[in-house]
Amino acid sequence: MYESDAQWREVDYFADTLVPEDEALAAARLSGHLTTMPSAEVAPNQGRLLALLAQMAGAKRVLEFGTLAGYSTIWLARAVGEQGHVTTLEVAEPNAAVARVNLERAGVLERVDVVVGPAAASAQRLVDDGAEPFAFVFIDADKPNNPAYLATSLALSAASVACWATSLRIRGWRRPPSRPWARRAGTASRSSVVALDARTHCHRWPTAQGRRGSEPHSPHALVSASAA
Repeated sequence: MYESDAQWREVDYFADTLVPEDEALAAARLSGHLTTMPSAEVAPNQGRLLALLAQMAGAKRVLEFGTLAGYSTIWLARAVGEQGHVTTLEVAEPNAAVARVNLERAGVLERVDVVVGPAAASAQRLVDDGAEPFAFVFIDADKPNNPAYLATSLALSAASVACWATSLRIRGWRRPPSRPWARRAGTASRSSVVALDARTHCHRWPTAQGRRGSEPHSPHALVSASAA
């Protein structure tokens, strides 16, 4: 789906050396072609960073927007440990089915709840049901709805929460003809939500994802929030 420049593929040397994948992770990544968005999963180095951030936050409850084949979900489920729990929201049942197979292969299915349906509605149901707060949130879903995902994440969060959100490619972004600026507008609106909320602090940085990642030179935003 995406093709990275040669200069970014070169960083795979570091990913292969420092972040080796086991059989379950490799199978999950390769199964991405069975989903509605092939090759859109995070890269191994980003999966490791996700796990590290969740562990540093002491997160035992994690919320994820966008499951696909469950590659990032496996990283997060391993990070929370046997006593932890991950709730991952996926709009398409075929994707969820692929993810469940991968999660079972990785031995973490019992600590993951795959919720199928539009993520905004699913997250709002969690709010309405008084779900236990989450300490870490990963947003990697459709960009137009990102502002709603972030707002709901804050409503579902503990007094202190860390949110990691993927953004758009800096160079060579191919926008869908049917929605020429929707993704970019969603990302910009999400940034406005962060900027205007006194509880939040944000840092944004570019990452090179190489041949195995989704969007080469893809910027990401790390948002921390605390009680006002």
